[in-house]
Amino acid sequence: MPDFNRNDTINLLSKLTARRIFNGMKVLGSYYLSKWTKKAIQWGYPVSLSFEPTTSCNLRCPECPSGLRAFTRPTGMLEDGFFRQTIDQLSKDLLYLIFYFQGEPYLNPSFLDMVAYASGKGIYTATSTNAHYLNDRNAKRTVESGLDRLIISIDGTTQEVYEQYRVGGRLEKVLEGARNIVKWKKELKSKTPFIFFQFLVVRPNEHQMEDIRRLAKEIGVDQVRFKTAQVYDYVNDPNGLIPVNERYSRYRKEKDGSTVFKNSLDNHCWRLWHATVITWDGLVVPCCFDKDAEHPLGDLKGKPFREVWHNDRYVEFRRQILQSRKNIDICANCSEGTRVWGD
Repeated sequence: MPDFNRNDTINLLSKLTARRIFNGMKVLGSYYLSKWTKKAIQWGYPVSLSFEPTTSCNLRCPECPSGLRAFTRPTGMLEDGFFRQTIDQLSKDLLYLIFYFQGEPYLNPSFLDMVAYASGKGIYTATSTNAHYLNDRNAKRTVESGLDRLIISIDGTTQEVYEQYRVGGRLEKVLEGARNIVKWKKELKSKTPFIFFQFLVVRPNEHQMEDIRRLAKEIGVDQVRFKTAQVYDYVNDPNGLIPVNERYSRYRKEKDGSTVFKNSLDNHCWRLWHATVITWDGLVVPCCFDKDAEHPLGDLKGKPFREVWHNDRYVEFRRQILQSRKNIDICANCSEGTRVWGD
């Protein structure tokens, strides 16, 4: 799960109930038992869940299926009724809900209504946005919805640098959106959402890392996080995105000049035990790296989540993780073990 500062941690802990604690203990116990025995044992239900509000996006980022309009799966919008039906099944055990997988969440007209519904059930809610739709009205509604965490993607401190990755984006809109949220938090005397700038470190912007810290402080953003970039063709890096500073890269240069992935991909993965991802149309997929839903583990249309969570497909996928994770294609760019957090 994500990193937290003190106030954010207190807020998260306030969402705990006896049932959620017990569920988390069961999940954690089954994960370690699975690691030790190499058998796919699963107790409890997800502690964390990602729900996809939409596949649509207004930008054209070069390493993103939404931006490239390159999905091979159906595209569309999450329906409020289906969302509520699913959350009703999971809310008593679920602690953390991320409104993001692909696309720009604010393009879904029901997005903030869904946030408010989940918040009303005492679930910690978070989303990630490019902030182009955080006008004054949406900023106020965001604070009023009870959203706990707002991740604003901002990959440059000047328009020239920002648009090299956020193709089609306007930095001034991002900054305006951030200021709107900060303003409405103060006016409504709200401690949430916790706001942080997420800075995807790539070669064109790595010289602006100190600048983004200063900008965040000036606006009143709570935190800055630096994230390593996924590059599909990292061997050739056709878009020139891999940063020079290897600390902020998922990849490293070998002595022979070749580029290799840093993560050793050990045969276990906490995500497969404590979290899951649901697409806008109800497919359950292993994690956020399965962007095209090429490994569907179940379909929630007409089927309860609990039946999917323990079905044969899920058991088999967890078993594969424990046996040979490096042979699973979606693990090839996994950032677990290569994360870099800001302050």
